[in-house]
Amino acid sequence: MATTIARIPFSGSTHGRGVKVAATATAGTTIHTATSSATDCDVITLYATNSDSASVNLTIEYGGTTSPDDLIKLAIPATSGLTLVLPDFVLRNSLIIKAFAGTANVITIHGFVNRVTTT
Repeated sequence: MATTIARIPFSGSTHGRGVKVAATATAGTTIHTATSSATDCDVITLYATNSDSASVNLTIEYGGTTSPDDLIKLAIPATSGLTLVLPDFVLRNSLIIKAFAGTANVITIHGFVNRVTTT
């Protein structure tokens, strides 16, 4: 059995660029849709930046929208650099990561996916 790991951009990204969070409520802006496999997985690392002059609340909908099960909430500091949001979280089976923020178009999501495939 062989395992391969491929680093890929978020499916919601354009050529690996950041994904601007436009949504201010559920359902959020799509960041990434995980592999459709029930056995392979995506290992996701996600960072957020805030270009606003005030702290902005960010909610990550991690595979669903049920509170508190699927929601990750944090404040992203004003004019911040990269703030770690998800450190190597695993997702599969076409589940989707979405995000919404207290202010539209000031939070940008950056990061990558390590797609782990076993053959």
